[in-house]
Amino acid sequence: MKLTALVVTLFTCWGIAAQKPITVEISGNVFNTNKADSVFIGQSLSQGGYKNFIGTKIDRKGNFLLKGTLPSKDYYVFRVGKQHINIILRDSLKLRINADGKNLGAFNNITGSDESVALNEFVNQMVLFNAKRDSSAAYLKRYPDQQVSINQSLQQEYMQFSAFRQRFIAQNPNSPALLPVLSTFDLDKEFSTYESVVKQLNQSFKGCPTIDATYAQYLQLKKQNEAKNILASGKPAPNFTQNDVNGKPVSLSDLKGKVVLIDFWASWCGPCRKENPNVVKLYNKYKDAGFTVLSVSLDDNKVNWLAAIEKDKLVWPYHVSDLKKWANEAARAYHVSGIPFTVLVDKEGNIIDTKLRGVELEQALKTIFGF
Repeated sequence: MKLTALVVTLFTCWGIAAQKPITVEISGNVFNTNKADSVFIGQSLSQGGYKNFIGTKIDRKGNFLLKGTLPSKDYYVFRVGKQHINIILRDSLKLRINADGKNLGAFNNITGSDESVALNEFVNQMVLFNAKRDSSAAYLKRYPDQQVSINQSLQQEYMQFSAFRQRFIAQNPNSPALLPVLSTFDLDKEFSTYESVVKQLNQSFKGCPTIDATYAQYLQLKKQNEAKNILASGKPAPNFTQNDVNGKPVSLSDLKGKVVLIDFWASWCGPCRKENPNVVKLYNKYKDAGFTVLSVSLDDNKVNWLAAIEKDKLVWPYHVSDLKKWANEAARAYHVSGIPFTVLVDKEGNIIDTKLRGVELEQALKTIFGF
């Protein structure tokens, strides 16, 4: 039931180099201006505040006319005082906005851009759901004995919002208005739907700085998700072969029948060296019960690698490396982005768990071997 943190910062000013400028014309009327005398088109800044691109005065009757050039097609904000609404702007677009200056988000009428209308519809529903969720959390903090009823109510609210979200996606295929939907996905459970929406956005609004940044972030998340799936508990551990200290090839599959700790490390890695005494202790405790260690070094200097093995007394026989540092083929197959990184593999060659160190590794081996 969680809504993720925003996958991207929506409507934020991104780098705009090499983008094609657009011209726009936006007219309308703002009543209840609440002492504001101007309207602006701009973008939110990641560090807070706004970057205004064009602006104009509101006349005594609340009318305004904005004409100008913007850096590119993109997501922008129409701002009156401290309030704003989100709009999607393309080249040569003529837009009309009538709005209540005291409650811009709730009371506005946009014509000339169905995408902007849909965008604000979703944002408003998302804000409403988040407000209800936060209110329920505050109420639960005051009245913890009401947890069951509050959770039931919140679950019902979430189901209603989720149903609205699905309808919105179906009713707005390949629309830039889908952008705020991304922030509502639980990526652990809904990655495929998130991926589908990102691809629709990239198809419909490619070349927009916000979408280009969103797609780049999706590619990073996809890589992380693939790594998570590859290394999931119960999955076969990817086989690999590398040469040992004597130049003899050693494969993970050679060790089938043993519980294996694949230990990615390097002589230059301080945390790895600090963890080595614990690994040595556990190896000596369980080696006769069918446990071994396959150390994969991310060194690029063989002398340093061998010296660290000797100094840390890493007495198991399986030490391998291709001396390519972070380009190590085994490390790439296991999506290693930091070391120390461990993968515990059972006797059948399936993954038990990853990133086990210290007490966690000790407890895992105690559970497996019973002592």
